[in-house]
Amino acid sequence: MLPEDLMLLFIDETDGRVLLDSTSIHNALAGAVLLELVNSGRVAFEPDGKKLAVVDPTPLRSEFLQESVTRINKPMKPQRAVERLRNHVRDNVMAQLEGRGVLTVEKTKKLGIFPSKRYVIQDSKAVSEIRDRVGNVALGYAAPDDRTGSLISLLYAVKALHKVFKGDKREMNARAKEIAAGNWAGDAVKKALEAVHAAVMAAVVASTAATASTGGGSS
Repeated sequence: MLPEDLMLLFIDETDGRVLLDSTSIHNALAGAVLLELVNSGRVAFEPDGKKLAVVDPTPLRSEFLQESVTRINKPMKPQRAVERLRNHVRDNVMAQLEGRGVLTVEKTKKLGIFPSKRYVIQDSKAVSEIRDRVGNVALGYAAPDDRTGSLISLLYAVKALHKVFKGDKREMNARAKEIAAGNWAGDAVKKALEAVHAAVMAAVVASTAATASTGGGSS
């Protein structure tokens, strides 16, 4: 699923640390979950194109996605949907990856004091495949499809491309901007992705503003 692929891109294979701050990770993963729900046909825009709602109550085979559907309990704007889907999304995605044997989660302590986690990749082939596929598009070596285009657009929304892939930051961002506005996706996917992209960016701005007002931070 998109959230799993996205999470794998956020992990440094060498030391098991995550490459982004928690706020960005949660926003991006929530956006990926919402795209999965739209792609599944369970969630769609209302006729006026402003709010998303559950249009097909048929249970999904994935318990993770099915639980996510229940959070869209009434018609809501994409930004609100992203906010609702953020809660525990990282832990839930990690549980999916751990259950599939892609990685294991090890509890550690920073400076020997503060509780932390380290993510040990067990299926390096799965990780290298997704990194190669998305990286080739991000660096301009291949054209985007629905999956790689969605992932790059989400990475771009949380300003993470240069943290995930080595390369010229300006060139990668320029290409990602073109990809986000491109015609590689069908109308339904494109409309959903544009809305999710805007919602994720709005959520990032809101989170940053809230952190600044309280004088706090996240890790």
